Amino acid sequence: MRRIRILCALCLLLVTGWASAANYTLWINGRTGGGAIGNYNDFTYWGPSSTAAGVNKKAVNWDGRSSIASQSGKVRDALDCFCTGSNWCYVVTHSAGDLMMGYTLANYGGSARVKKNASPNTSGVCGNSDGSSQTGWNIKWVRAASGAGGGSELSDAGSWTTSEPLVQDLKTSTARAMYNHNTTRNLWFYMYAAAKGTAYSGILPGQDDEAVAYHSTGGVAGSAGGSYCNPSDWFCNDLTLGTAANEGGSVKWGYHSVVFRDDSEAYNHYANGNWGGIVGVVRSAVVGSAL
Repeated sequence: MRRIRILCALCLLLVTGWASAANYTLWINGRTGGGAIGNYNDFTYWGPSSTAAGVNKKAVNWDGRSSIASQSGKVRDALDCFCTGSNWCYVVTHSAGDLMMGYTLANYGGSARVKKNASPNTSGVCGNSDGSSQTGWNIKWVRAASGAGGGSELSDAGSWTTSEPLVQDLKTSTARAMYNHNTTRNLWFYMYAAAKGTAYSGILPGQDDEAVAYHSTGGVAGSAGGSYCNPSDWFCNDLTLGTAANEGGSVKWGYHSVVFRDDSEAYNHYANGNWGGIVGVVRSAVVGSAL
């Protein structure tokens, strides 16, 4: 009888563990922010919270103005909350959110993380689950909408508020030297590059989406940005799809793959509070794959 009771208790523990396991979709904003920090249900930056955007979607809000280093803790809180223990995450970034996620993974993705219970307080911090730790986070992939991991020439030229710490981080030479972009902890960054630029974005080399050029949104490696275009443009080298070297021989960072190139020049940089622009393209892909 005692053995039966022990077996039943073990079975109950296993069932409880399986029942608590969940997948989450984390959306990490870019410059300007908008959502309340610590409130994972505030999708103000992106669009209506009722819109489908992946399983158990959570908005990882940071202020979108301060330096990447100073705000990385907000992202680590979310990753600890939802991507440890038996829980797994899909991660989606926009613009400077790509720089934020890359920096966080490179610098903290190999560190010991205490497993959390996925029940955040008002500051966005979760309680411990069983007191044990793990190395890094449980992440399936990262999808980057108009990723600014390689910086933007608009920041170089002072087109944005130059006193803003994030703008300093977004200078192309600064962003590219901030961390080792090849250190992704073997996680794939799937890049979505938009190309609906305007006349005033002529300062951006090659194809762009009004704020970030293809060299960044396409995950092109190197210490400085270059000029990359769609195949229909004869005046600069093509940004290739996938992980292949670009026309002219430049390569992408490790574990970076271009899965969408805006050959029709149909999408700009901005979500406009309604899941718009290149964010809408990524959202559609996430709905079908973040399950």
